[in-house]
Amino acid sequence: MTTTLITGATRGLGRETARRLVAAGHTVHLGARDLDRGRAVAEEIGAHAVLLDVTSDETVRAAVAAVRERSGRLDVLVNNAGITGPLKEPGEMTAEDVLAVYETNVLGVVRVTQAFLPLLEAGESPAVVNVSSGLGSLAIAAEPERYRPLLPVYYPSLGYNSSKAALNMLTAQYAMTYPAIRFNAVDPGWTATDLNGHRGILTVEEGAGIIVRTAMAGAGGPTGGFLGNFGPVPW
Repeated sequence: MTTTLITGATRGLGRETARRLVAAGHTVHLGARDLDRGRAVAEEIGAHAVLLDVTSDETVRAAVAAVRERSGRLDVLVNNAGITGPLKEPGEMTAEDVLAVYETNVLGVVRVTQAFLPLLEAGESPAVVNVSSGLGSLAIAAEPERYRPLLPVYYPSLGYNSSKAALNMLTAQYAMTYPAIRFNAVDPGWTATDLNGHRGILTVEEGAGIIVRTAMAGAGGPTGGFLGNFGPVPW
């Protein structure tokens, strides 16, 4: 049975991904900063709640121990946890504002991925899915009108957008360094979630599609890609 860990999995895209992977037969470890909420969601969908705050080394180490004890390995890691940071104009952002976003969206992914690498290397056809965004695409940032069908609304954000660009580069570097593990960045598209005040045009069910498909791609799946629900996303 495929063992999967999803960070930030108590709501939105993370929760929907967890629900569908459980339905597909995965043993899902549902990462949650609030363990009580995590347990409630896990009970509802048939997953296992794990206390996991991606900004906390202590909880990440404990999560590794919990997954090792229960499953002995990890086949799929979905780095879904993310924040937008302060909703300010670029000229109003401070270094501290940007750092707060990077702590979750970039350093959190490094913290979790590094900690789980030994369990992933013990997994069967292991894969890491990093939930990114079209807002992290340098090509789209340079020509947003050209890519309007792919990203209907483009807004500038020093913290969020650049953190997702950094996440894309992390994905590429991990894919090159660990060829036995499939690493991909995915773009769910402009999905209606708490992250954007539910202003997106895609439902959570639609947005989660690319996450679920990439998590389930198996040994023949791609690696080192930036994948969206409507095809490859330009870097």
